[in-house]
Amino acid sequence: MTMPNLGDQPEWGLSRRRMLQSIGGGFGTLGLTGVLADADLLGPTSLRAEESSAQRPLALNPLAPRPAHFRPRAKRVIFLFMNGAPSQIDTFDPKPALAKYAGQTPETVKTDTGRKKKGGLLPSPFKSRPYGESGIEVTEIYPHIGECIDEICVIRGMHGDNPNHEPGLLMMNSGNPQPIRPSLGSWLCYGLGTENQNLPGFMVFCPGKPVVGPQLWSNSFLPGIYQGTHINNKKIDPKTIIKHLNNPHLPRSLQRRQLDFLQSMNREHLAARGHDDQLESRIASLEMAFRMQFEAQDAFDIGKESKSTRQLYGSGYFADTCLVTRRLVERGVRMVQIYYGHGQPWDDHKDINNHRNHARATDQPIAALLKDLKSRGLLDETLIIWGGEFGRTPTSEGAKGRDHHTLGFTMWLAGGGIQGGMVYGATDDFGFKAIENRVHIHDLHATILHLMGFDHERLTYRYSGRDFRLTNVAGRVVEGIMT
Repeated sequence: MTMPNLGDQPEWGLSRRRMLQSIGGGFGTLGLTGVLADADLLGPTSLRAEESSAQRPLALNPLAPRPAHFRPRAKRVIFLFMNGAPSQIDTFDPKPALAKYAGQTPETVKTDTGRKKKGGLLPSPFKSRPYGESGIEVTEIYPHIGECIDEICVIRGMHGDNPNHEPGLLMMNSGNPQPIRPSLGSWLCYGLGTENQNLPGFMVFCPGKPVVGPQLWSNSFLPGIYQGTHINNKKIDPKTIIKHLNNPHLPRSLQRRQLDFLQSMNREHLAARGHDDQLESRIASLEMAFRMQFEAQDAFDIGKESKSTRQLYGSGYFADTCLVTRRLVERGVRMVQIYYGHGQPWDDHKDINNHRNHARATDQPIAALLKDLKSRGLLDETLIIWGGEFGRTPTSEGAKGRDHHTLGFTMWLAGGGIQGGMVYGATDDFGFKAIENRVHIHDLHATILHLMGFDHERLTYRYSGRDFRLTNVAGRVVEGIMT
């Protein structure tokens, strides 16, 4: 059999002579490159105060940590996403007037421009009471979070634009009702990088996929290295939760040499093509995958926690995920997002009493996360967000359910720069419409970026001839909720 004649200059651009030259001197250079990149000496630079909307160069390490526009109040974000849309009336914005006017249809409700005719006013089946020194009213389904209410700012004046799940989810995650923009976590990693080069900067937990799916944590036109890493958390097993992470055949030293050689060819390939964000991201992803195998499994091993800590969080996949999340943020992951379940579990059109089951699964773990972070000195620099894509109507759908609602709903924030024990904004007496200190989703995003050290109008990325940003052409910082 005759071997093909490859010649000194194969089509793919690396000759045998050049390969031997790289073997002789290239590995040392690669090692130095790795050290410099880790030290952020070759990492991308941040936008300076005098710069407007210049695109940030990726250089060699697109995830290297870097400064924001100004001193941040928070270093990391945890977004507890109750997909399906929890009812504000049955959680953190109780409305006693609903019982007084049960079944009636006030004039404000008659002028609703929603998708279909609503029933009469439906009182909450859950009792409420004041919690903490602040005396904020919380319904009975969230007693553990109620105990932490003095750490929480309840935003009761939220409002949005579209009462459908898909555009609502996309709007809350990317600031746009269509799947064409980068997610919040991708923007944060693009702006700040991440503190731990052995773990992804943006991790997403969902036991399956929510409605819409991966577009909710998409990088869109940002380089691919900033996309969220989705983890199916139906079972937290450190050996299997990330598939094919370990190489059982080669020790770390040989894997390192293999990757260095592969990356040298990748750099040759990149050099021949000039600046290419997507190609640079794929090259960086190989390095991330190599590093993850030596730290990711340890981060997911909740068996290393004390018995008392595990009992604090309770049992179940959501509890385990909250505990893993604390382990991830203390290791330097920039943003962790936890979806409550597959699909849209909070979407209780038929019977709002199902909210009790959802709260039972999330109440203790979320409260434990707040307490655990505070005990470790991490809460002050970790911004925690709770909420869904919108709220639910104060009127009934069928006999006992509630429909989607965007005119007024509730979210809450805690930690990193947030003033606890306060209520910001208000809906009317029936929880129908935000009427005081109204906060749009763009305002929420602008505030999150501000807490992380960014002017939301200046954190931009040039794409297709335009400077894009998370808040599009709107958004204001809600300064009244900050410390």
